[in-house]
Amino acid sequence: MIKLCADYLRIILFCGGLLMGIQIPAVVDQYAKRIDAHLIEALDVFRGFQQTADRYFEGNIQSLISHYENSDDPVFKNDATNILFISNRVIHLRSEQIALKQSALMRTAHVLFFPDSKVFQQTLEQYSYMILINPQALVWGLISGFLIASFFDCLFYVFGYLLRLKKNRKKELSA
Repeated sequence: MIKLCADYLRIILFCGGLLMGIQIPAVVDQYAKRIDAHLIEALDVFRGFQQTADRYFEGNIQSLISHYENSDDPVFKNDATNILFISNRVIHLRSEQIALKQSALMRTAHVLFFPDSKVFQQTLEQYSYMILINPQALVWGLISGFLIASFFDCLFYVFGYLLRLKKNRKKELSA
């Protein structure tokens, strides 16, 4: 009876890991779409400043920022910080977009270990669970299911081994 329960537990753990693993490509996809949306918005805001830089500073946005910083008008000085922020944001989002155009494994590793934390948090907060039926999702699901089931198998084995050791020591001490 215990073996049957252990087998069912193993199947449940595998299925849980499978369902969790299938979510990985979906999270990566949602994150990439969110990065694209943020980049489009940042470019829309930045476009006017870039046009001004093109017109008066030969396209050099840094010269435009310096001009704003050196102005006697406090509004322009304040805007220099805003332009710099938007410029840096566009650069950062473009680098994120480049990282997300790599192979599936590199893209997934990037999202799991080196994401833009603000965008990743937004992705998780707005994420709607789904089951993708494509080869990539199935591979992630199978690998996750196998790893989780194997991990708990090993954990239960070690736990059982330690219990048997403790039981055998009690027998030796009482004999």
